[in-house]
Amino acid sequence: MKLNISYPATGCQKLIEVDDEKRMRPLYEKRISAEVPADVLGDEWKGYVLRITGGNDKQGFPMKQGVLTTGRVKLLLSKGHSCYRPRVKGERKRKSVRGCIVDANLSVLALTIVKKGEQEIPGLTDKTVPRRLGPKRASKIRRLFNLTKDDDVRQYVVRRPLAAKDNKKATSKAPKIQRLVTPVVLQRKRHRLALKRRRSSKKREDAAEYAKLLAMRLKEAKERKRSRSGSRSASMSQSQSKS
Repeated sequence: MKLNISYPATGCQKLIEVDDEKRMRPLYEKRISAEVPADVLGDEWKGYVLRITGGNDKQGFPMKQGVLTTGRVKLLLSKGHSCYRPRVKGERKRKSVRGCIVDANLSVLALTIVKKGEQEIPGLTDKTVPRRLGPKRASKIRRLFNLTKDDDVRQYVVRRPLAAKDNKKATSKAPKIQRLVTPVVLQRKRHRLALKRRRSSKKREDAAEYAKLLAMRLKEAKERKRSRSGSRSASMSQSQSKS
């Protein structure tokens, strides 16, 4: 079985192959997101703790979290589910996935280092791979550089250098910061709130005017009804006096 071990602190990952089944037995019957000691892999792994993050079986079917079996099942998957990417809006598809429990039928098992041990692992913990792209959201840039609300986030964007071509000067490229609060954004927000207040006040005024008009129409209808009843009673009294 192959083990794909990653170390998020350095951005490195390493693929090792373990042929001895006895060394793999402590990993069997463990679920995804379970933490296991890495001492079984060798003396250089002493003190390391690994977390199981996934894997594939020998036919290439991925493990899915929440499927409590060691075998393969067919599930109806839609947007938002792991192990499936819809090609059409609203599409659902029945796909074969593997359970989240580790057994001997897996081909590759993905692991992540959650606790570093005493020794360095060559190619995994002894070097650092720089991130090609930095964070794009304003709050994540603040978190990365430990900034406050008063600091200008635009000065801390991670720029990516571009190679010079056609004897031109080398340039750099930076992402557009998302969710950045600027004076223009605040002005637009104030404008939206002012429009909302204006609409609500106009709605209240229209409702009051309509209620006033409705009361006036009801009053006029009552007066017409009273005048009709008065004229009818007067005509009836006149006819009775003539008779």
